[in-house]
Amino acid sequence: MKSPLNVVKERFGDKEKLVAAVEKLAKGDLWLDRVNDAKGLASVSNAKLLRLHDTLTVAAKEFGSRGKLVDAILALQNRQKDTGLRARLEGQPLPRLLDTHRAAARRASKAKAAPAAAPKKKLARSRKAQAKAAASK
Repeated sequence: MKSPLNVVKERFGDKEKLVAAVEKLAKGDLWLDRVNDAKGLASVSNAKLLRLHDTLTVAAKEFGSRGKLVDAILALQNRQKDTGLRARLEGQPLPRLLDTHRAAARRASKAKAAPAAAPKKKLARSRKAQAKAAASK
């Protein structure tokens, strides 16, 4: 397993190029800017920057914007008209939104694959009740 520093050197050359790539992806509709203005992204660890770059890349490729990601989550949960949930999702950070989308997609695929089973008849518990039920048939 490679260290985050080795991965940064292989993929980007140095940390400044990684920070520039993350800032380039963070511009626009995907990113909620919660970075400390005094420190910036340069003070963030290499591992977090790599995760953030991968997350932003996946979100930009699959959805394009936060609004489309939120719409996809609401569609998977069949709650398109729920304005309260929409407002709550729009305030969440991008990695949490992607995790929510993955979980909702997994739940939807499991629900599709396993149709609801018919309820089984209840059997009588005691021998006397079982004999009585068998005699009435």
